[in-house]
Amino acid sequence: MSASGGTKAIVAALGANLAIAAAKFVAFAFSGSSSMLAEGVHSVADSGNQGLLLLGGKKAKRAATAEHPFGYGRERYIYGFLVSIVLFTIGGVFALYEGWEKIQNPHPLDNWYWPVGVLVFAVIAEGFSFRTAVKESNELRGKQSWIQFIRRAKAPELPVVLLEDFGALIGLVLALAGVGLTLATGSGVWDGIGTMAIGALLVLIALVLAAETKSLLLGEAAGPDQVAKIRAALVDGDVVTRVIHMRTLHLGPEELLVAAKIAVQHDDTAAEVARAIDAAEARIREAVPIARVIYLEPDIYDEKAAATQAPSGS
Repeated sequence: MSASGGTKAIVAALGANLAIAAAKFVAFAFSGSSSMLAEGVHSVADSGNQGLLLLGGKKAKRAATAEHPFGYGRERYIYGFLVSIVLFTIGGVFALYEGWEKIQNPHPLDNWYWPVGVLVFAVIAEGFSFRTAVKESNELRGKQSWIQFIRRAKAPELPVVLLEDFGALIGLVLALAGVGLTLATGSGVWDGIGTMAIGALLVLIALVLAAETKSLLLGEAAGPDQVAKIRAALVDGDVVTRVIHMRTLHLGPEELLVAAKIAVQHDDTAAEVARAIDAAEARIREAVPIARVIYLEPDIYDEKAAATQAPSGS
């Protein structure tokens, strides 16, 4: 997996979640807190998610084959989508169910210091993981807002880890609130309410992740900046006079397909056109290194014919 895949952030999140999951289950065993049980399952689900992301990154490195001539870059999108399903089913739905059960059959907490101590430890560990993800994301985010980064990122790993860690921190606050109100009032209903709030949060994050990774699976074009660079690189003002229309498609986070019809002079020879195409491909790869698959079709520009072509925005 490339550096942009956020491997360091994934490994940090995996280590933190495994340690936190073990601590939460111990706290549940001693206190009977449903918030602790829901948070423990949440951490196990998160650990599985990081394992899926690492597996997807490894599978995406496979070389292209005759059956898959464009390679396996989209494996990372597939595993990112699986993460959203796991988070929804195991994390969110289970927490909603457990919270409802606790509301229906409330009971006070035993050994309250266990869940409180574990939650404080978990906040520290998740904070470290979240800080790592933020640091790696800032190297790629540029001037984008966080919402724009999550929506526009072509590599799914960092947005997934960011949302997971952010959701985990909010979930820990909700769990602390549920445990604190249970201790203050003596009613276990608050623990159940906190658990259901955690479940609702996880379902919401899972839906956001599913929507974003679905878009990547369907196939997204290059970003506006990359499209502009490719268009500028195509035209040399001599043989290639303009771009008639162009399409781009991400074959994976770090692999871009470019297909374009370019206008050439009507009296250019085949040899001149061939040399111009080779030069244009070299300029594209220099301007946008991830443009690895390029198909250029030369044509004589006709304004009426060009008007019938599909929009050329990407």
